[in-house]
Amino acid sequence: MAAQFGRRLRKGAVATTVAAAAVAALSASQAPGVTDDQGRQTAADAQASPETSVDDGAATGNSPYYTDLPPLKSPNPAPSASAGPAATGTTEAGIPATVLDAYKKAAAELAESKSGCNLPWQLLAAIGKVESGQARGGNVDANGTTLGRILGPKLNGNGFAYIKDTDNGAYDGDSTVDRAVGPMQFIPSTWAWAGRDGNGDGAKDPNNVYDAALAAGHYLCRNGWDLSTQADLNRAILSYNNSQDYLNTVLSWLEYYRKGTHEIPDGTGTVPSNRSDDHSGGSTASPSTPGTPTPGQTPTTPPTSPGTEPATPSSPTPTPTPTPTDTVDHLEDVGTLKLTATAGEAFGRKISTRAETEAGKGVGKVRIRFTIVGDTDATFTGGETVATVVTNTAGVAVAPTLQAGEKTGNFTVRALLVGRTVSALDYTATVTARAADTLTRTSDTALTCTPGGEFADQVEVKATDNGAVADKVAATATLIKSADDPTENDKGPYFKDADGKTVRTLTDLTTDENGLLKLPKLYADDTTGTFLLRITTTGGATLTVELTVAAAETTTPSPTPSTSESASETPAA
Repeated sequence: MAAQFGRRLRKGAVATTVAAAAVAALSASQAPGVTDDQGRQTAADAQASPETSVDDGAATGNSPYYTDLPPLKSPNPAPSASAGPAATGTTEAGIPATVLDAYKKAAAELAESKSGCNLPWQLLAAIGKVESGQARGGNVDANGTTLGRILGPKLNGNGFAYIKDTDNGAYDGDSTVDRAVGPMQFIPSTWAWAGRDGNGDGAKDPNNVYDAALAAGHYLCRNGWDLSTQADLNRAILSYNNSQDYLNTVLSWLEYYRKGTHEIPDGTGTVPSNRSDDHSGGSTASPSTPGTPTPGQTPTTPPTSPGTEPATPSSPTPTPTPTPTDTVDHLEDVGTLKLTATAGEAFGRKISTRAETEAGKGVGKVRIRFTIVGDTDATFTGGETVATVVTNTAGVAVAPTLQAGEKTGNFTVRALLVGRTVSALDYTATVTARAADTLTRTSDTALTCTPGGEFADQVEVKATDNGAVADKVAATATLIKSADDPTENDKGPYFKDADGKTVRTLTDLTTDENGLLKLPKLYADDTTGTFLLRITTTGGATLTVELTVAAAETTTPSPTPSTSESASETPAA
């Protein structure tokens, strides 16, 4: 969940003093070097860089979140059996077994797929704590699915953001507006592209802690962020929920979990008490028991737990003010032109899309989601297939650079307005095969062989394109009949396949990273003469190599003089 803009954690001088003191003490003891003199993250460190063009908004739609802070006492060492779960600082350090396993598996997967992100599993645990109290204390089944849906309040603009329904109630059960869903509190529109299958069951379920944890990991690792650096860590957390208080709370739990934690049985975890949308005035650090106010204090309403809608206000619901998104009528291309790249290279042009009103005026500060569609391994910079970009003041959103993969052919990049149904805009992109324009032999040694023998040297060539090394270029080698007849020869030299059978055409050949291609060993049948081997590549490079098969030369030895001849030639005494 996430805090609404402009809200303080608590109202009242006394409550503010207590909360500030708790944050300050915790920050001083657990997060040195990243706080101001009041124990809070500084705005300069916490806010995303203005140069950051890719912005997916908030994963949670800035829904409410739990504001409870971790104990000031470090969780180290892990509690002993004799200490019991109630030992100071140990209850909060315990994470339900299935939930903890989901966090660790998600971080392990990200360590392989996006090693540069450096995602710690403790960050997922920190977010899971403030979003849902670790799936309501680990209230999940054996597969990691929550026992009952965890829902945030309706995002209807009444004290929260106003987000129209995007899933027809499929995830959140509401066909009017959206609500944050599941243990990591994704709103449906974000889950639609960020969702992952973390437990391998073939489904992407925001109510499953394995799926949600992996989705959260990928969400935090987009945009090429390195979470081992404070600036990128702050950006990632703020992108999950754009609130300074949220950032401080998550960082506090992150440092707490880094100092030590332990596994507890599912369903035995503690559920936080205080949320950012609880305006009762109670202290964050030590809330009063509901129904037993302290002397002189007005009884307060218990905080609303996740999954329970807040009480309906008695005042009429105000009509939401139209947002910039509400004014968008259509999307227009902005001079993108032709999108073409060679396999493995970056596209030279970026996709530019403009959000416009019915009158053709550009609309700024709306989100456009670019999604790669089709049978392709192309991605945006950073390895993602989806990127959401906020339009500038002219209403233009520029997608990140496209990176071609190895699959050739056409695919589509679809531009779609987030939060309002307008026609999508499709862009066709083409990936062409790697090519070479020149082939040369790496040796000038003559290639000769005797009938029925094997050639001593293997043919090796180097491919270049415009003078540069042409790596991973497809090639074909064929023993042809003549220079004028490129059909396959039926006699003379040949290759052998894996079964030792005669082969005179080789396909699916590829140059290496240095542009080199070394052909298999050649053999000769009993036919003598001069034969031709032709090698061709995509891009038109061709090289014809001569092969000679000739019988071995024989030499006649000089006759040896006989004994009688030698004796006759000997002079008499």
